[in-house]
Amino acid sequence: MDLLHDPTLLFTLCILCFILYFSLNSLRNRGNLPPGPTPLPLLGNALYIRGDIVNSLMKLREKYGNVFMVYLGTRPVVIVTGYKLVKEVYVDKGDDFLNRGSLPAWDQFYKNYGLVFTKNIQRWRDLRRFSLATLRDFGLGKRSTEDLIKEETCCLLAELRKNKGSFCDPRQSLSRALCNVIFTIMFGERREYEDTDITTVLTCIYETFLTASTVWGQIYDMFPGLMKFIPGQHQKIYKSLDRLHQFVNAKVIMNQKTLDPNNPRDFVDAFLIKMEKEKVNPNSEFNMKNLLASTLQIFFAGVETTSTTITYSLLILMKYPDVLAKVHKEIDKVIGRIRSPSIQDRNHMPYTEAVMHELQRFIDLLPTGVPRKTTKEVEFNGYTLPKDMDVFPILTSVLKDPTCFKYPKEFNPENFLNEKEEFQKNVAFMPLAAAQ
Repeated sequence: MDLLHDPTLLFTLCILCFILYFSLNSLRNRGNLPPGPTPLPLLGNALYIRGDIVNSLMKLREKYGNVFMVYLGTRPVVIVTGYKLVKEVYVDKGDDFLNRGSLPAWDQFYKNYGLVFTKNIQRWRDLRRFSLATLRDFGLGKRSTEDLIKEETCCLLAELRKNKGSFCDPRQSLSRALCNVIFTIMFGERREYEDTDITTVLTCIYETFLTASTVWGQIYDMFPGLMKFIPGQHQKIYKSLDRLHQFVNAKVIMNQKTLDPNNPRDFVDAFLIKMEKEKVNPNSEFNMKNLLASTLQIFFAGVETTSTTITYSLLILMKYPDVLAKVHKEIDKVIGRIRSPSIQDRNHMPYTEAVMHELQRFIDLLPTGVPRKTTKEVEFNGYTLPKDMDVFPILTSVLKDPTCFKYPKEFNPENFLNEKEEFQKNVAFMPLAAAQ
């Protein structure tokens, strides 16, 4: 057969040569990188990462150690496990791993804007500094937020009492209450629980997280260039995020129309005022794209993480009635049944404090954490990681590290109590990440 006259065969041979080149090149250029399973051409280590990605990675850990490398499609990623090494990524060598790693399913939508998913270090620093200061100004961590939460708790209790003691799923009511707290801080108002805006927002948030956690979301992260053109469940992520984006945009427009520069009402007002002050600065990160993205990201993260944590906490306490009884006893002793609790009560409630920490540890809400990327060539645990290498700190390996917790695989408040039954902090308590 004449090869030059058979374009199909010629094309097939070219593809095979490309695959062979990629395979040999990836092995030849490993250098002093961490060990890991041999990747297949184009597929990477997809066959090793099936079903629950966290369990798949933890199985690979048993073979390759606390630091190893996998290929998500053609993208190499360094996996870091265990308290000591994860802390090194987040804290000890934090500046070397300061860049945000790739999250294709989210990066496609946010396009490097906003506080959470930007890979621009200066943008992240500017927006983070502003957001922390602004949220503190509007009471985050202060008495004003405590009073806001107490008021919303009263509304939540009134909503739950409508069930008159019958069985119910409290998640919707809990989510609406938490949504209202974030609503007030971000947009300066609360909504009734039957409000259609709250229902739409919560539905979109839930659907986005649900879809991103499925196998469709995992496949997208491995093959983003291909999957964004293929129909499937993963496309729901962008429909839901787009509806949320439209909602936030409408709220921002309303704030613009009624803005008083001398009397900011909420986070959005503060950002708009900052935009006006810096409009002469061509390099300012305070623009409409970052406002919309940051507001959506803070709102999205605040509602979903807290709502899911409280929901799972209720389920766990139902399974451990002895723990619930001890918490109830301590509440009756310190607070009683007449007044509302206050943040100062925590100092006198060691067992309840330990239970709250243990609930977050055991729930393990974000087992893989937020990926990082090296800012330069880094010597790490005996390996040499090149600049711009994606690094996944596995938080579940920290929260269940047997060197840090007495009962790593079971729910037990004694993980946060000393011999005197006093609350004891634990350095490996990283339910979401570690502070730098």
